[in-house]
Amino acid sequence: MSIHEEINKVQEEIKNTPYNKATSHHIGRLKAKLARLRDEAERKESGKSKGAGYSVKRSGDATVSLVGFPSVGKSTLLNKLTGAQSEVADYEFTTLEVIPGVLEYKGAKIQMLDVPGLVKGAASGRGRGKEVISVIRNSNLVVFILDVFQIYQYDVLKQELYDAGVRINENPPDVTIKRMDRGGVIVDSTVDLDYLSVDTIKTVLGEYKIHNAHVLIRENITVDQLIDAVLENRVYIPGLPIINKVDLADEGTIEYCVQNFPEAIMISADQEMNIEGVKEGIFSLIDFIRVYMKPQGESADLEEPMIIRKGSTVEDVCESLHRDFKKKFRYARVWGSSAKHPGQRAGLDHVLHDKDILSLIIQK
Repeated sequence: MSIHEEINKVQEEIKNTPYNKATSHHIGRLKAKLARLRDEAERKESGKSKGAGYSVKRSGDATVSLVGFPSVGKSTLLNKLTGAQSEVADYEFTTLEVIPGVLEYKGAKIQMLDVPGLVKGAASGRGRGKEVISVIRNSNLVVFILDVFQIYQYDVLKQELYDAGVRINENPPDVTIKRMDRGGVIVDSTVDLDYLSVDTIKTVLGEYKIHNAHVLIRENITVDQLIDAVLENRVYIPGLPIINKVDLADEGTIEYCVQNFPEAIMISADQEMNIEGVKEGIFSLIDFIRVYMKPQGESADLEEPMIIRKGSTVEDVCESLHRDFKKKFRYARVWGSSAKHPGQRAGLDHVLHDKDILSLIIQK
């Protein structure tokens, strides 16, 4: 039996097994086996693959992927946001390569990528889906473009990304697995576990040949989250749904979309309706912070802050300004909420906060 036949067999067994307390342990084992088989299949196919994938050099302060089915308006939206020239037409699969553009907004330069349309089965490779998903995995934000008349596409797209190890609008499970040489599997939890038993946890770990480990669980996780914690190869990316072509829809259709997707931004890319709303939505979800630069011996520039990602360090700022800044760096002075006291002396690893003032002291 081939690995894909095994995958199909396990999927079918999961589908046909009614979920209840009595079967939860068995389903947990099957899900762990399915994840392991998919991981093995992915590694084998990656080793065999000789075709060229999509190579995109990251640039700017963040990278955003525009994701959607063919012909939902991704190219039109990219052009309206950035002025890039992504081919636009009324037939499917117009975009056959990844088209980049740059959105400049509130001082930030955001790389926007119009990726080829995803279709059902993309996670398994249909329509060059694996190459497309590899680009998406490296993004800071996924923008889902949905046709106002086919909003079911959102669930299909999220499922394809989920099957490829991309978790949208989720946080990594608060689980620590520390392997040991002996002693078996020891499970400690700071919360009540409604979805997992100790036996199920041991069975899942056993599927990955982990027979000696200390497992510390700090939240009420599911078996899928436990598997994610074991594999450690998932990516967690925020997602923003955008419903396009609202200029073509009647009031009833629009009301249905608003009720089912209250968080979505309603637009018409073709008619340039609510493009500013898209820009603001993208900016707010990327978690930018502002840092005011203070040249040595001068006043801080409080008019034009430097825009960086939340969690960035002094080293990240140095690399953004000029490669010589890191080479010649001596120390930094920091004022603001990240500083223990005004003008704190800091090194390259100092994590900056929003509205910090930063002065870099470099060798002459």
